[in-house]
Amino acid sequence: MDISGLENFKVPYVFDASWEHVFEHKEFKNILSSNILEQYIVSKRWFGGKSSTLKYIDIIDLFKLHSDEHTYYGLLLEVNFKEAFFQNYFIPIAFVEDYSSADMVIAPMLLDGKEGYVIDALHQEDFRRMMYNKILHCRDEQVQGSVLFHRSDTLLGNEYQSSRFMGVEQSNTSIIYNEKFVMKFFRRIYFDTNPDYEVNRFLSEVMKFQYTPKYKGSINMLSDNEDITLALMQEMVPNQGDAWEYMKKEMYTVFDNLQHKNVAIYDLPQVKLFKRLEIEDVPHVIIDWVGASIFHRVKTLAIRTAQMHIALGGDIHDTAFTPETYSGDYTVWLKNRLTYQFQNRVNTIENNLHKLEGLSLDLAHKFLNHKKEIRKHFLKFDWHKMKSERIRIHGDYHLGQVLVNGDDFFLLDFEGEPENTIMDRKVKQPPLKDVAGMFRSFHYSIYATIFNNPDDFPFPQKDLFYAGELLYKYFVGVFLNSYIKLVQSHNLNIGYSHEIDFFLRYCMLEKAVYELGYELNSRPKWAVIPLEGIASIMEY
Repeated sequence: MDISGLENFKVPYVFDASWEHVFEHKEFKNILSSNILEQYIVSKRWFGGKSSTLKYIDIIDLFKLHSDEHTYYGLLLEVNFKEAFFQNYFIPIAFVEDYSSADMVIAPMLLDGKEGYVIDALHQEDFRRMMYNKILHCRDEQVQGSVLFHRSDTLLGNEYQSSRFMGVEQSNTSIIYNEKFVMKFFRRIYFDTNPDYEVNRFLSEVMKFQYTPKYKGSINMLSDNEDITLALMQEMVPNQGDAWEYMKKEMYTVFDNLQHKNVAIYDLPQVKLFKRLEIEDVPHVIIDWVGASIFHRVKTLAIRTAQMHIALGGDIHDTAFTPETYSGDYTVWLKNRLTYQFQNRVNTIENNLHKLEGLSLDLAHKFLNHKKEIRKHFLKFDWHKMKSERIRIHGDYHLGQVLVNGDDFFLLDFEGEPENTIMDRKVKQPPLKDVAGMFRSFHYSIYATIFNNPDDFPFPQKDLFYAGELLYKYFVGVFLNSYIKLVQSHNLNIGYSHEIDFFLRYCMLEKAVYELGYELNSRPKWAVIPLEGIASIMEY
C-alpha cells in the first residue's frame, strides 16, 4: 500500500475482512477501540475529557446503515478515565479510497486486500445526504435497525440539495443543509434523550413558540432499552451573530463614551440591585451616556425570556413539562449539589490565592472570611415557604445562547449546564434561575470589555469597574421589570416580591460560585468577575 503523504499516520492496519463484514473479524473491534480511536478523538475539539487521563475506550454498541455508495457504522463509545469516571461519545465511520483532509482520517487500512482509510463519516457528503433523506422520507417515527428517524411535517418537500459544515467544530458538529436547516450531531451523548431535543420539539410542536429555531427532525438510537439522541435538525435562523458579541461591541461604545461625553463617573445616580425600572425611569444622564437603544434591546430580551418560560410552563398534560411545587426531595437534591460545589470552590480558591493580586486578592479574602455566611445562605432554602412553582427551564441561559435577528432575538441550545448530569439537567427549577444566568452574562460582558481592551479607555480600572457595576444594575432593573410584568400577566407563578428577590439572589450566587471554579483554573485575572458578583449579592 502506498502511504506517501501520510506522515501523520502510522503504517496502515491490515485485516482479512471486507468493510461490509469487518466487525465480524475477531480482532478488528478490539484494535479499533484500544489503538485507533484514542489517537483520533483526543485531538478533537468536541472531546470533553482533555483535562483527565484516558484509560481505555470500549465500543459498547453500533448500528449499520447503507447508502447506494457506501456502508456506514455508527459507533457508541464508552471512554473510561483513570479518575474513575466515564463519558459516552458518538462517531459515525466510513471506509473510503481517498480523503480530502487529514482531519477526517481515523486510520489508513488494508481490508481484504483493498487499500483505503477509515474516516469520520460526517466529512462524507454521501453520509450527510443519506441521514437527511432518511429523516425526510421516514413515516412517523421510523425505526431502521436500532436507529429511530423522525420528521416534522414542515420539512416535507425540501429535497436534498447541499450540505456543509457550519463553522469550526465545537462540543457538537453542526451541518447546514440546503442553506435552510441545521443538523446538530451530538458528539458527547447520554443514555437518555437530550434536553435540547426534548425542549426544542416541545416548544415547536406543542407550544408553537416562535422565538427558537423550529424543530425539523431528529435521529435517535435505541440501545439497552434507552432512547439516545444522536442528532437534532432545526431551521436555520438568519442572524447577525450571538448576543454575546453584540453586547461586547455595545459595551465598548459605552466605555468609550465615558471620555468622549466627558462623563463624571462618580456623580452618576445610583440604583439598588433588583429595583424594577421602566426605560422611562432610567435617569437622563444614564441614557445620555449609554444610549436608549441598548435598554430597548434588554427589554426585548426580557420579553422573549418571559415568553419562553410561559411556554415551558404552559402545558398541563405532558408530565415532563407540567409545573410542580417545591418539595423535600427537591430541597435535599438542591442542598447536596450546591454544598458540594461550594466546598469545591472554597478548596480551589485556597489553593490559588498565589495567582491573585489587587482587587481580586482582596475579594478572595473577603470570600473566605464570609464562607460560613455564604454556605448558610445556600442551606436556608425552605421549601415550605415557597409559594411559586418550578418548571423545565433553559438551564444554561446566557448571551451566547441567544441569536441576534435584526432588532429581535432567538433563543437556542437547551442542553443544560455541561457540569451537570443528564438527569440533573431535566429537574424542574425556578424560572428565575435562567434570569439569574442572563444577569451574570450581562456582568461578564461588562468586565470582558474592560479586560480585553486595557489601553483603550483612559481611566483607572477601578473607575471602569465602578461605572460597569452601576450600568449593570440599570440593565437588571429594566430586564426584571419587563420580565415580571409579562410572566405574571400570564399566570406563571414565580411568587411574590420577597420570594422573587430570594430566588434571584440564591440563583445568582449559585451561578457566580459555579463560575469561580472555571476562572481560578483557567484565567485567574478574571476571577474578579464572579468574586465581585458574590460580594454584590451577599452585600459584604
